Amino acid sequence: MKKFCISCVLCILVVSIFCGSMQIGTHTTYAKTDKEMDISSKSALLMEYESGEVLFEKNETEHLPVASMVKMMTILIALEELDAGNVGLDTMITTTENASSMGGSQVFLDPYVEYSFNDLLKSVVMASANDASVALAEYFNGNENAFVNRMNRRAKELGMNDTHYANCTGLPAPEQYSCAKDTALVLKEILKHETYHNFSTVWIDELVHPSGRKTELVNTNRLIRYYQGCDGGKTGSTNEAGCCLGASAVRDNMRLISVIVGAENSKTRFNESATLLNYGFANFESRKLVDCDVAVGSVKVVKGKQETVDAYAKESFAAVVKKGDNFGYETQVNIDPKINAPTHFGNQVGTVTVTKDGIVIKEIPVVVKDEIKHLSFFETVHKVVDKW
Repeated sequence: MKKFCISCVLCILVVSIFCGSMQIGTHTTYAKTDKEMDISSKSALLMEYESGEVLFEKNETEHLPVASMVKMMTILIALEELDAGNVGLDTMITTTENASSMGGSQVFLDPYVEYSFNDLLKSVVMASANDASVALAEYFNGNENAFVNRMNRRAKELGMNDTHYANCTGLPAPEQYSCAKDTALVLKEILKHETYHNFSTVWIDELVHPSGRKTELVNTNRLIRYYQGCDGGKTGSTNEAGCCLGASAVRDNMRLISVIVGAENSKTRFNESATLLNYGFANFESRKLVDCDVAVGSVKVVKGKQETVDAYAKESFAAVVKKGDNFGYETQVNIDPKINAPTHFGNQVGTVTVTKDGIVIKEIPVVVKDEIKHLSFFETVHKVVDKW
């Protein structure tokens, strides 16, 4: 009896360990502080965009001032408002004395005149303009404090758990902090918006004020000009924060995001960001395992005007792998044999399961995209007769 009890306990332990190893969301972690990288900045992170895999990290969740990289959230909210149709690029926004009086980096907005949303957003993205940031904040939420509350809510929605905003500009504030990891998360979200790239990839432009006066805009992110594939990012620098940079670059169908916080000087932040990106492109590659635009199978439609319907993964999935390593990834598609008409866009008919060395890391719903109507009584009779 004693041997039987011991055997039962051992079986339970084995099953528990096996089930624990099958948790969805387990990823290969490449991130480690590599002495050969020689990153002197206080904090750093390198992330592959599609999968979210962290390829390098150093103090990535340490609470630090990030200077004007705070404006990434200001930019994101403005882009989301644009995509939602709540504002247009040609929408005219009236500035205030408060906005035009902002110190630090600015484009010298005139108070109580109208600027287009396009010009204000361009000024923030390219020139890191504090005055334009506050003008946008006041337009969307009435005042900067209300907008900052919105910034913090959006940060929580994105899982930015080590960030707290106190203003929309990044000007020094004792209670304001973020980290390299959260900066990468917000930049990743910004990069989804096509309009952003209309400004982030421009090296030199100008802002024409309503009075006819002109202010030259030079992109603060030098990597746009000097690093192959760089198409976005945001700088920041104050005495308190040091020099900071979040940047993104694309090569060979792989996008990487690098973040540097607390570099000793401007030259260091650009050099170390390039070092991170070079490390990523030299050692890793991205492979698309699931493509949401390619049908993974078909499903029989019962009593529908169409006999079958194609099924698609609801979202794409790519994995980042170290060059030279065994792949280890597998995908398995499970689709229901049939579905009753009518079908509607988004009806789930199965799943795609992605595993890495036998461990489930992702489950993606399989859906139909076609609207197939139910056969009427007469159409059903006609179909039966035709078959007979």
